[in-house]
Amino acid sequence: MSETSQISRRLSDLANPTRFVALADRVLPWLAGATAVVLAIGLWMGFAAPEDYQQGSTVRIMYIHVPFAWLSMFCYTLMALSALGTLVWRHPLADVALKSAAPIGAVFTALALATGSIWGKPMWGTWWVWDARLTSVFVLFLMYLGILALTRALDDPSKSARAAAVITLVGFINIPIIKFSVDWWNTLHQPASVFRLDGPTIDPSMLWPLLVMAVGFTLLFLTLHIASMRTEIYRRRVAAMRQVAARRADRG
Repeated sequence: MSETSQISRRLSDLANPTRFVALADRVLPWLAGATAVVLAIGLWMGFAAPEDYQQGSTVRIMYIHVPFAWLSMFCYTLMALSALGTLVWRHPLADVALKSAAPIGAVFTALALATGSIWGKPMWGTWWVWDARLTSVFVLFLMYLGILALTRALDDPSKSARAAAVITLVGFINIPIIKFSVDWWNTLHQPASVFRLDGPTIDPSMLWPLLVMAVGFTLLFLTLHIASMRTEIYRRRVAAMRQVAARRADRG
């Protein structure tokens, strides 16, 4: 069997909820442990990093604010891919992945907004400005809340899955707006300093703690997402068993 066919078979195996739950049970303890270790190292590196010559120690909030902002967009991108999995490929776990990621993304986006406001107060002299970057991130937070409300308002699982997938894909247009807003419009928010074609502009003494924290929070997201997907699978199984029991009671 070729390597490509083996990978395809493994991915198809994960489409089985039972096999996914079994894999999650094995992976989650290791993921949680790796998350704790990497975040601890990142926090130590962040506190050991030098202060900024203009911002002083206030710059240290960057080490949690930037990963929250990155993950708020990463999470929504994952949801958009899951939406395609629901509408195009009919993947059994696509809707589970989308609905499990939504509350995590909402929390990360809220934390990005909160830490950004705390960071902005001493730098800009105000907690909030309606510039393009901040406004588009706030719109992203509203989209997360809208998707959460929609999925809880519809009782029919198939209708809920399709509606959430469509709304998620429509809202994905906001992700490139967030990314390039500082380039397209004149805003108070600083332009990209890490992911640039000509290389990062941030000093390595600050870049490495930031990257380690980003890895740590990404591991945290994966841990929470996999655990949430496992819980959602169990919830759906319980709901299905209750429906079967109710039908049997009606017939009896």
